[in-house]
Amino acid sequence: MTRQYLQCGRFGFDLARRPLVMGILNVTPDSFSDGGRHHALEFALEGAERMIRDGADIIDIGGESTRPGSPSVPVEEELRRVMPVIYALRELGVPLSIDTCKPAVMREAIIAGADMINDINGFRAPGALEAVRDSDCGLCVMHMQGTPQDMQAHPGYADVIGEVIAFLRERVNALTAAGIAGERVTIDPGFGFGKTVEHNYALLRSISKMQKELGLPVLAGLSRKSMIGAVTGRPVEQRLAGSLAGALAAVAQGARIVRVHDVAETVDALKVWQAATTNNEMTSEN
Repeated sequence: MTRQYLQCGRFGFDLARRPLVMGILNVTPDSFSDGGRHHALEFALEGAERMIRDGADIIDIGGESTRPGSPSVPVEEELRRVMPVIYALRELGVPLSIDTCKPAVMREAIIAGADMINDINGFRAPGALEAVRDSDCGLCVMHMQGTPQDMQAHPGYADVIGEVIAFLRERVNALTAAGIAGERVTIDPGFGFGKTVEHNYALLRSISKMQKELGLPVLAGLSRKSMIGAVTGRPVEQRLAGSLAGALAAVAQGARIVRVHDVAETVDALKVWQAATTNNEMTSEN
């Protein structure tokens, strides 16, 4: 049975109530979709406040681009980018997630008030488990084949669904062995991280299987990715409709969190989807 409660630092979520919307706040000059838009602190703050007004449940702050082929950023530079943003946003009343794979950044972010660590590397770096173990922050364990520098060169699997589930199970077991409570953990199949278009859609169709086998809620991040462009033929800046369809498809498969660039539109789409698929009275509340 899939866990329906998520401990996320200062916050707790009943995931059975409705899917959560995680808004993407990239404070980098080179992210694939919105690089540079929130690079300056004042623009990052404006972007976060707008997403909160639009209904974001969590803000995911990224200080290092992980687009295919992107170079790694030194720890000092990543901290320079994200720490002022954490301090500026931590009293806005929503959880702050930090998208990082560096244990040093994890430690400093948690001290500063981060509520969640979103690690594309699945907490495999030496010291990562130790960095998060003694906190109460939420943890997102993602699958990635290779590294951002080479992951899309030649992705290959004998059984993509089985291999991704096996990887996530191994990493969740490592967290459990480190004394980390399951209520803190979500899993992410890693759409676009070492996968072909066919791999990505096979994983999208298997979200419910993933949750059932691992007993943990899935976080799905498809927003504006190449898997959307491959089907629609649209460039990054024209992938809103496809991204909304992807988010709804993920939720229909059981995903409990969707990570998106377009918060207002996703929130509206989910409200209509819920009204159409539940027997509850329609409400204007989030």
